[in-house]
Amino acid sequence: MSFQWAEDDFLPPGVVRMDREGPRDGRTYIMYHGTTSASARSILALGFRQSLDGMLGRGVYLSRDLEKASRYPIDHPENDRVVIKVKVNVGMNHPLQMTWHDHGYDTAWVPPNCGMVRSGLEENCVWDPKRISIIGTIEPKPLLCGCDQTYRSLTK
Repeated sequence: MSFQWAEDDFLPPGVVRMDREGPRDGRTYIMYHGTTSASARSILALGFRQSLDGMLGRGVYLSRDLEKASRYPIDHPENDRVVIKVKVNVGMNHPLQMTWHDHGYDTAWVPPNCGMVRSGLEENCVWDPKRISIIGTIEPKPLLCGCDQTYRSLTK
């Protein structure tokens, strides 16, 4: 079965739509975190926690690209995936791949098509989960025909 992912176009006040540039200091962005249904329930109840490691070290991994987030967890059945839509005040960012937080930066950014990510899609790592505010969840909707599709978004 095939699935599609989408969301509404409404942005909360003070939030910036994704652009080609990296996140800028002091800006708030909509970002996405792909996870399993069970993990999404835990995150909604208890909040985000830092991962212990990853391409950019410790932090919460997010993307401003819904397509990228909807691929996670990789190799997990798509019908059991959920994307959590969040607002993030990115603070500062810097190209120090594994030591960015040790140098006082709050967010690390991997640009699209830079060669670090196989998909070619951007990725962000936020050090402090308190910078993240959950807006709601987005779940895949099965494609039942070749006709125009609609999508559902579950908001908090």
